[in-house]
Amino acid sequence: MRIITGIYKGRRFDIPRTFKARPTTDFAKENIFNVLNGYIDLEGCRALDLFAGTGSISLELLSRGCEQVVSVELDREHFAFIKKCIATLGTDKSVTVRGDVFKFIKSCHQTFHLIFADPPYALEQLPQVPAMILDAGLLAEGGVLVMEHGKNNDFSAHPRFVERRVYGSVNFSIFS
Repeated sequence: MRIITGIYKGRRFDIPRTFKARPTTDFAKENIFNVLNGYIDLEGCRALDLFAGTGSISLELLSRGCEQVVSVELDREHFAFIKKCIATLGTDKSVTVRGDVFKFIKSCHQTFHLIFADPPYALEQLPQVPAMILDAGLLAEGGVLVMEHGKNNDFSAHPRFVERRVYGSVNFSIFS
């Protein structure tokens, strides 16, 4: 796993083979961040990475200048890996939460300029995730929600849907 750009550009982290989650591909990650540059300035913003998995997106957000990145991951091993990667960077701009994303959404009282959600593609509640996040009031005024999902999900009917981007087998839906 590699950080593409920013202050930690080029840093690499070896993901244990036992992991169920895989990081978003460099190709897809680079392209979605290029798209996001048109929507939001990451410098100084607060970001939330839900279903953080390997922490690839969180690390990229930190590298690109976010003031605070909150990463939420339920799996114990993945959580420990994210903590280790962040400790390696030596930053104090990260908060890593080990817990259920749905409980976090219900209990969080903070707002974020950017929310990135990458639930497991087979997650039963996946079709409801954008509405859950947006209805909870976690997105700051002018903020952006990016949802990574498989090709069979279509969120275009949601009133806050903006666009869909496809990079290989990775799909992103953007909401504002």
